Amino acid sequence: MKKRGCLMALIAFPTACLLCLGVYFLPPVQARLGWRVDNWVAELRRSLAPEGQVVFVPKEQSQQVEAIVQATLQALLQSSLTPNAQGMGHSPSATLSPTALPDQPTATPEPSPTPTATPTPIPEKVVLEGIRYQRQSFNNCGPANLAMALSYWGWQGDQRDTRLYLRPNLEVDDKNINPDEMVRFVGTQTGLKALARVGGDIDTLKRFIAAGFPVVIEKGHHPPDDWWMGHYMVVNGYNDNQSRFVAQDSLIQADAPLPYDEVIPWWRNFNYVYIVIYPPERENEVYSILGAHADLVYNYQAAAQRARDEIAALDGRDLYFAWFNLGTNLVASGDYAGAAQAYDQAFAINAALPEKQRLYRMLWYQVGPYEAYYREARYRDLLDLGNATLAWVGKPVLEETYYWMGMAREATGDMDKAIKNYQRAAELNPNYEPPHLALERLGVQAP
Repeated sequence: MKKRGCLMALIAFPTACLLCLGVYFLPPVQARLGWRVDNWVAELRRSLAPEGQVVFVPKEQSQQVEAIVQATLQALLQSSLTPNAQGMGHSPSATLSPTALPDQPTATPEPSPTPTATPTPIPEKVVLEGIRYQRQSFNNCGPANLAMALSYWGWQGDQRDTRLYLRPNLEVDDKNINPDEMVRFVGTQTGLKALARVGGDIDTLKRFIAAGFPVVIEKGHHPPDDWWMGHYMVVNGYNDNQSRFVAQDSLIQADAPLPYDEVIPWWRNFNYVYIVIYPPERENEVYSILGAHADLVYNYQAAAQRARDEIAALDGRDLYFAWFNLGTNLVASGDYAGAAQAYDQAFAINAALPEKQRLYRMLWYQVGPYEAYYREARYRDLLDLGNATLAWVGKPVLEETYYWMGMAREATGDMDKAIKNYQRAAELNPNYEPPHLALERLGVQAP
């Protein structure tokens, strides 16, 4: 009888484990618990492997280079913002997520219509109806929010359809979808158009909503029981009497209240980026609302000046974001020396923060430092930053990180590792073009 009981226990235990595993992989359960399990595993790995707690601090700075860059930054901080949208017939050398190869041509600029001199008055309250709310599956806020925004315009797909394009390798836990990837999806996979800009503000959101355009924003999110992360949401309403927006939050709830005074601190985490989707026949209306910011050159210059203003007024983690945003805007404007120094300042602030406030995940979402260090031939810093980022995630993911590490290794003559990095990046995301172009340039077949 005792042997029979032991045998039953031996059978019951693995059966229960398999049952629990099966329940965990049900989409509603994984959506609720997946991030917790992922976080527990990461915490365990970091406790067992001290290298997983590495904090990146730039090393490749000679006194001469630092003095030159400091002088450049000082001049920028003292200058006033005077660009004119008219006559600026070129685009910055990088988009929101700089990934272009050094010998790639500059992208064709978007049109720059004459800005409206006086904004049209808008109502005190507007809520746009017709968005199909979707609770995101695990780590799928980008595809989920893009699908919600598209549903307003009659698109019939859901987050599974957007994920197939944006995160095509279903076996890989891709940690982020960049705004330019979402814009590309809209332009190539739907009959609609989209654009992304940085440096948004509350009035910009309200003007678009009042004109009938929901806006996708990317912002920071820091739950009390997890580390800081990036998060998308669709903003589709506002109420001036209550001083708050209405947002579709794929992680929390539909029609989530979003107070005006809570928008800016978290939106700053992502350079105040926003995405507007629209039918082609309404493009002039969208550009009219953008005004001078329809021009990408002006948009990045204005965002850079805003970051400089914030640097003078902020401290702590907010100051980190202001310096990081300045770096991102300078990369997009082609000032790689100034950008590298701005990122250096941000990383130094990050290293001095208490551990729970550090932005270990920042390079999951924004990869401007890679390009800045690459363009300044700071290959050691680029590789150190990439290794620190991969150590934190604990998985061979993040195609942008592998691509830029490949670029640094190719530049230093380490061709075997460079090719392996490019191949890994191409394997992680077949729709991510830069590593495929790099392999083609080297005469190597993509996986």
